[in-house]
Amino acid sequence: MNPLKRLAGQTAIYGIPTILGRFLQYLLVILLTRIFTKSEYGVISVFYSYASFLMVILTYGMETTFFRFSETEERKDRVFSTAMLLVGLTSISFLFLSNLFAGKLAGWMEYPFHPEYVIWFAWILGLDALSSIPFARLRAQNKAKRFAAIKLINILANISLTLFFLVFCPFILRHYPDLHVNWLFNLVYRSDWAIEYVFIANLLASILTFILLLPEVLGMKFEFHKVLWKKMLLYTWPLLFAGMAGIVNETFDRLLLRYLLPRNISEAQVGIYSACYKISILMTLFVQAYRFAAEPFFFAQAKEKDAKLVYARIMDFFIITVSFIFLLTMLYLDDGFIHLIGAKFRVGKNVIPVLLLANLFLGVYYNLSIWYKLTAQTIWGAWLSLIGAVITLSLNLWWIPLSPDHLIYGYLGSAWATFICYGAMMILSYLIGQKYFPVPYNLLKFFGYLGLSVLLYVISTLVHIEPAILRIAFHTLLLLIFAGVAWRIEKPGLAKVF
Repeated sequence: MNPLKRLAGQTAIYGIPTILGRFLQYLLVILLTRIFTKSEYGVISVFYSYASFLMVILTYGMETTFFRFSETEERKDRVFSTAMLLVGLTSISFLFLSNLFAGKLAGWMEYPFHPEYVIWFAWILGLDALSSIPFARLRAQNKAKRFAAIKLINILANISLTLFFLVFCPFILRHYPDLHVNWLFNLVYRSDWAIEYVFIANLLASILTFILLLPEVLGMKFEFHKVLWKKMLLYTWPLLFAGMAGIVNETFDRLLLRYLLPRNISEAQVGIYSACYKISILMTLFVQAYRFAAEPFFFAQAKEKDAKLVYARIMDFFIITVSFIFLLTMLYLDDGFIHLIGAKFRVGKNVIPVLLLANLFLGVYYNLSIWYKLTAQTIWGAWLSLIGAVITLSLNLWWIPLSPDHLIYGYLGSAWATFICYGAMMILSYLIGQKYFPVPYNLLKFFGYLGLSVLLYVISTLVHIEPAILRIAFHTLLLLIFAGVAWRIEKPGLAKVF
């Protein structure tokens, strides 16, 4: 099969269930941003920011390492068992220490009355880390349907349990207090809990996911190969630092907002920023689905003589897609996407175009980063992510604490810091990659499609049309102009692919 067509098919298989599941999860945001105050939603966001950082540490790049050595080692089962044992050892150690020092950790995080939060998240992270290698094995074996099905079950379980605890139980107990089965609801439901049930639902979904992945693990013969272990650690340790620095770029802005702003507004600012970040739903979903398919594909494609030409062509289609997603989201923001979050969170909508472009840059960076993974120069991944982390921390420390009369302040400073960070990482990865692993990317198309999408968005902001039906029609016309230009330019190439 044509490699581009194969990648598109794999992305679709990963993407459709992922998009469906994550879309349902984003619908949950509609509920949560209406149930919780801005500060309460900020607490949830803070814990998930910590969780994202710790998840990188617990997996320490072992998924990418597994893909790499699955292609170079004859004994693929040995690669899987070594990776599983390594991640299992660190995950179990993390679980033991987290449970032992839960009270102290909760106090350090300034939630001294909720050590249970720490315990629950420790189990969530431990189980998710253990699940990461079986998930990677499914991707390496091209079992995209099983991978996507388990991911979808995880999301649906999380959503269903959250709705059960936050909506169904209180509704039944409030409106039907005399039901003979109410003792059962009272057994699992506490009226003074709310945030707690968001975390508990996630924990139960993680347990279910791990159980579903057990067949991938139980059928394996586990053996620890010392030489392979050393080779895998040598390859993966730069990826750990790259991942740690990368997660600083992705999530530390929310933590810095909490600690750099006055306490009376900090968690509300985190809540507003996190809710508005959710509007980048389409961009996030596409990039995530693409990454699931692309990483094992790139390693497998590296053996082919025209691999670099394929990588360059993939970038063309990638930039068209993400530019289209940016334009689609911004054209229908006020008449559609903004309603995904509660009205009290919409004051922060001016960060949405900045964050969309930032995530677009991040998606391009993921594409470009294949050069240091294929050439086993993963140390460059660590350096690039470290540079990004320095930019993120420096700009957030500079901009967040500024007074409200500055143009850049609080979460707006965080958004621009994210934009500059990912833009710099993208540019540096391209420049360095062209030296060590030159790929003939078409820069004219990159700047052309991205520039066209931004231009059409700017035009939409300058032309004010009422009523809403006419405005939507005008915005649809702008979207069709972008699609038409892309189709006209890419039609000959698309015919060869499909």
